[in-house]
This record gives sequence, structure tokens and C-alpha cells, in this order.
Amino acid sequence: MRYLSLPTLLATGLAAATLAVSSQAVAYGAGDFFTRVGVAKVAPKSDNGSLAGGAFAVDVQDKTDFAFTLGYRFHDKMGVELLAALPFEHDIELNDQNLASTKHLPPTLTLQYYPLGGTDSRVQPYVGAGINYTRFSDESLAIGELELDDSWGAAAQVGIDLLIDENWALNAAAWYLDIDTDASIDGTAAGTVEIDPMVVMAGLSYRF
Repeated sequence: MRYLSLPTLLATGLAAATLAVSSQAVAYGAGDFFTRVGVAKVAPKSDNGSLAGGAFAVDVQDKTDFAFTLGYRFHDKMGVELLAALPFEHDIELNDQNLASTKHLPPTLTLQYYPLGGTDSRVQPYVGAGINYTRFSDESLAIGELELDDSWGAAAQVGIDLLIDENWALNAAAWYLDIDTDASIDGTAAGTVEIDPMVVMAGLSYRF
């Protein structure tokens, strides 16, 4: 009978334990709470409509700021996630002149599907669909008083986690948000602003 030396036994045991912990650690599944934090760019579509019967062409400018999400996996392959952020402040060009601005807060709730959920894959893609609520505030206009109504709309999402260890991952995600807001100037209805942005975020994911 062949006996293994103590160093060999220790090395073998350590390798087996490390592999077991690693496999358990990276397996995303039911019961995971997580947060994702990073830098997000909100990029409205290029044609945002017009105001005052077509007198002003509207162009809502891009904005980059801090954002974060909170989520929960209620099934190996299914979860929910809420996108939150500090208010984004956008400049608004009217006829190519920077005449207006607004802040908006776009909480977005999505139901997510993880095709590789419950496995030990270190690459975890996901897609989601849900609803967006956008609250506008601090509107300003150089030629009058601007008011933008709050908005409800659909949302779609795609993302990926690249696992680092049992808790941390690199994350990249993108959302499409349906944001249309009715605008008033000096209390008179002036038209609809169609923002409909893509939101792209890169950062870190942490699961509890």
C-alpha cells in the first residue's frame, strides 16, 4: 500500500477545500440580496420633440453621474432589481441654444432572468423588463417658467456580472427607459418632450 506524505495530504486537502468553497461561493441562486454601484450615463434619444407648436426644437443633453441598484434573487434564475440614483441634471437646448435645464429621478423596477443562475459560472448575464417612474424637479427656462410632468413608462434591461469572488463582481448594465413628459411654459401647455434615454452603467456588484 502506498502512503502519501503529510505535505502531499495537506496540499491535496487544501486544494479540494479551495475548490469546494470556490464552487459554492460563485454559485448565484435563490436567496441572494445584492447591490450594484457605479457610474451611469443617461443618453436621451437624439430627437426629443418640439414645444410651442413647433417653435422650439428640443434637445435634451447627456448626463453622467453616480447610480446604484438594490436587488433580490427569489429563484436561481429569477430576481428583481430597483435602479436608483442621485437626481440627474440635464441641460436642455431649444433651437440649439442652451436655454433650459431640469433634474430628474428615474427609479426603475425590473423583473430579471439569469440563464446561468444556480451554476458556478463566473460569467452571469441577465435580462430584465419592468416599469419606470420619473420625477422632474428644479426646472428652469431662460425665457419663462418651465414645468415638466412626472412620467410612467416601460423599461428594458440587459447586463452581466463577471465574478471576482464569493461577494464581489464587475458589472456592466444598460437600460432603455420610456420617458415622455408633458411640458408647460408659463402655465400653458406647450407640448410633449420625448426623452426615451439609454442608461449605461459600469461598476461593481456586491452580494450578501
